[in-house]
Amino acid sequence: MKRFPIVLAIVALLGARTAFAQAWTASADSLPARFEAFTKRFNRLDGGGVRRAAARPLFSPQAPQVRTAGAYMNIGFDGLADFGWSSNKDVGALQGGDHDPAVRGFTIPNVELTLDGAVDPYFKGFANIVYKLDAAGETGVELEEVYVLTTSLPHNLQIKGGQFFTEFGRQNSQHPHSWSFVDQPVVLNRMFGPDGLRSQGLRVSWLAPTPWYTEAMVGLMNSAGETAFSFRSEESSEIHGGAPADRQVLRFGDMLLVPRLATSFELTSTQTLVVGASAAFGPNNSGPSAKTRIYGADLYWKWKSATAHQGFPFVSLQAEVLSRRYDAASRASADDPGVTLPAEMLRDRGGYAQMLWGVKPRWVLGLRAELANGDPAAVTSALRAERRRVSPNVTWYPSEFSKLRLQYNYDHREGLGNDHSLWMQFEFILGAHASHKF
Repeated sequence: MKRFPIVLAIVALLGARTAFAQAWTASADSLPARFEAFTKRFNRLDGGGVRRAAARPLFSPQAPQVRTAGAYMNIGFDGLADFGWSSNKDVGALQGGDHDPAVRGFTIPNVELTLDGAVDPYFKGFANIVYKLDAAGETGVELEEVYVLTTSLPHNLQIKGGQFFTEFGRQNSQHPHSWSFVDQPVVLNRMFGPDGLRSQGLRVSWLAPTPWYTEAMVGLMNSAGETAFSFRSEESSEIHGGAPADRQVLRFGDMLLVPRLATSFELTSTQTLVVGASAAFGPNNSGPSAKTRIYGADLYWKWKSATAHQGFPFVSLQAEVLSRRYDAASRASADDPGVTLPAEMLRDRGGYAQMLWGVKPRWVLGLRAELANGDPAAVTSALRAERRRVSPNVTWYPSEFSKLRLQYNYDHREGLGNDHSLWMQFEFILGAHASHKF
């Protein structure tokens, strides 16, 4: 947990670096002449211990012009704010995502400071720092992502290293400003927790030499922490209902492995189809050798009119289905240490489908339907009980750098009844952050 004075200091330092980069660029044209004059003076010195290599001046007038990376950094800022009401006064029971609306009234669930740039001819760097206000109005700060990407590996290979969202399905790796709805899908919250699946590690990808897009990737990540919810998370009691075991990394199998394969096709000149399959394998802390396996499949289809203006009209469909097999070991109950829960295989499944209709420029209608359930749900918490949610919404983009969204949620939770929520969301973008796609 950090405070805003620290944030202001960081922004000030970044501003200073940007100003320096601008000054360097502005003076670049005059540097060769200045270096040439300096070189002539320096090369006349032949005493005092100063020696030159034969026929090779120590300084080159062209030296300042060869710096093609590292001299700049893009800075962007994205702010999201929500306002609304729910029939359930415990909004957190319905909105489980860390960047969902948190209370009746106003919420600021996600404010991003993004930094990116070319490190050198071999790497790009990216960092994403998130600020948010919780249900009590307290400010939180987290380093959501920070990683490097290779840019010059042979054979269509690329390596990503650092902390980042894993490429599992379509939405898990997206930041909230890219979502088509106000909140995180229920099934992703159930499988990956409030923050989504992300951790520290490496990801290797290979772009296959096929006539159409095909990419295979695999990530090797740490399996601990709250962002590895179905694995060695401190919050695992919400899944298996027992006291979490203290598991250490002793072998390769104690890491998290995330493979994915995705491909796309141009069905016609106006239609595109993207399909993918993902998995995640790793340990969980219900016991010393327990494992978790999650499988997923995803689909994205889009039609755009051949006479589209600013990308409108269009129709898109996105769907994901996920299944989890959680190997729960024999364990002491988290509620009553004197009670031992039996070893069992906990199975959870669910999915969502969402359709967007770009009616005319800057106006989009959306509809999302969701289902998630667990078997047997009675063993552990309500987190694994059956739940259904339907969410229609409408989004208006005043420009590429702002949006207004109105969304209604109808929730049905097995054994708990129905709830109704109405949320309004506003977003604005400053700086080099990617604008909304039209």
